[in-house]
Amino acid sequence: MLLPDSKVEDIVARRARAVLDEALEAVREIVESVRREGEGAVVRYALQFREIEDGESLYVDRAAMDTALDMLPEDFRSRLERVAARIRLFAERQKSCLHELIVPIPGGAAGHRITPVERVGCYVPAGKYPLVSSLLMTAIPARIAGAGSIWVATPRPSTSMLAAGAIAGIDGVLAVGGAHAIAALAYGCGRLPRSDLVVGPGNAFVTAAKYLVSKDVAIDLLAGPSELAVIADDSADPLLVAADLVAQAEHDAQAWVVLISTDSRLITDVRMQLPELLRRTTGGDIARAALANGAAVKVSDMDEAIAICDRLAPEHVEVHCRDQDKVVRRLSHFGALFLGGGATAVLGDYGAGPNHTLPTGGTARGRAGLSVTTFLRMQTWLEITDLQAAAETLGDAAWLAGVEGLGAHARAAELRLERLRQA
Repeated sequence: MLLPDSKVEDIVARRARAVLDEALEAVREIVESVRREGEGAVVRYALQFREIEDGESLYVDRAAMDTALDMLPEDFRSRLERVAARIRLFAERQKSCLHELIVPIPGGAAGHRITPVERVGCYVPAGKYPLVSSLLMTAIPARIAGAGSIWVATPRPSTSMLAAGAIAGIDGVLAVGGAHAIAALAYGCGRLPRSDLVVGPGNAFVTAAKYLVSKDVAIDLLAGPSELAVIADDSADPLLVAADLVAQAEHDAQAWVVLISTDSRLITDVRMQLPELLRRTTGGDIARAALANGAAVKVSDMDEAIAICDRLAPEHVEVHCRDQDKVVRRLSHFGALFLGGGATAVLGDYGAGPNHTLPTGGTARGRAGLSVTTFLRMQTWLEITDLQAAAETLGDAAWLAGVEGLGAHARAAELRLERLRQA
């Protein structure tokens, strides 16, 4: 059965973990080999997985990307640039919300400055589906943030992928994928510099590799299979709801799709729409498997629907309700929110503006998705110019260090008080 009736506990139990033990074991030696050997190991794995031919370069430079962009048909290029412009505008507006800070404190001032990460490595999947959108979603916010170097790793890059790299303003492409690509981004590889931050989605092996390199380099998040929860009442359009569930289900057989509704008839009508949508979907077998592992939850009212959704903390949440504003105000835990029948999660996937690299597996309770802020650091600073005015603060610091038993800390503060008394 597609979208079987389920309890919340069963839905949680069926949710796939982002980092799988078997994937970790499969990629551990690959990551370590690249860390130790660098480019030689990457070439070896690229040949093994038939990503390059013997003697072929691992790298694609900016000139080749510009050539790929010039090769695109005019309509293709204009659409790609239009999508990129929406992503760029959203990132620019996000960045404009952030400001440097100065706070007067006794004896001086404290504050923060906002600086970009210097070197960024973006992973872009290109297995079953070359995700050109993921290149734009990761590289453009990094460039808007002000990153100095941006490299993309993606296997067998197509003309459209290289053209997207030119539009996003990246510095180069490493033409490999998988765990060895993640390790190369993290530790460096020939012309590819070591990254300060590695971002981007991927399969279980890519995610496991990101987990392993996170001991040595910053990463964005560990994302598992795609997730969508739809909250709907009797005002929802069953065809639109069904289409959105199928759209997320086609990502992966392990994708996680849930319909939460106050209306039994809507659940029935949505299920009735699924077979025809699947028949017309290229990835119908994948989507069918995900929908069979999905769930429908009948709730008594919107209070229960909101409570269930917040407990699940899904990657994507769509709200198809008569009183959507009231529902939205009370939802707290999600990666991205889509309001009303017009705002399909597909628009988030494909460049309306907000990012599609989002937390899964319930981790949205504690973190947000990728954005321009991912590539920025809020660095604090402190300056004391008047020891007399700062005496109380110094005394409190010495006292608290003493409470914790850290005598050298206490002495460093006390010395400044002694200098004050000697003045």
